[in-house]
Amino acid sequence: MNTATIAYGMTTTVNLPYERAVERAREALSQEGFGVLSEIDVRATLKKKLDVDVRPYVILGACNPPMAHRALTAEQNIGLLLPCNVMVYATDRAGRSVVAAVDPEVSLGRVGNEELAPLAAEVKVRLRRVLDAVAS
Repeated sequence: MNTATIAYGMTTTVNLPYERAVERAREALSQEGFGVLSEIDVRATLKKKLDVDVRPYVILGACNPPMAHRALTAEQNIGLLLPCNVMVYATDRAGRSVVAAVDPEVSLGRVGNEELAPLAAEVKVRLRRVLDAVAS
């Protein structure tokens, strides 16, 4: 497992084929109370719209309803930053994938509402556990 933090997210490279990594990400999100509200198959979309071939790549829009409610209660317009995106893509090496999640402290921190800080920290811990679960 190779984990890293980027300026706006958390990422890990796992020894799993793409399809299995997506499956494990969904399972781990569910274990942390997140449902997948949206799914963007980037590969299929770019093929259809631009006729280009890219690696398998999906963006999952994950939502934890109680946490989303807390965020909306603190900041009515926070829906612009919801849901939390989790992405999975195949690497150039067979049997390896990257799984990453947005850093909610970065995204929600941009709002400037101090009420969101503890919530963002809690969501970040849960998303980190999601990545760790996929990698284990």
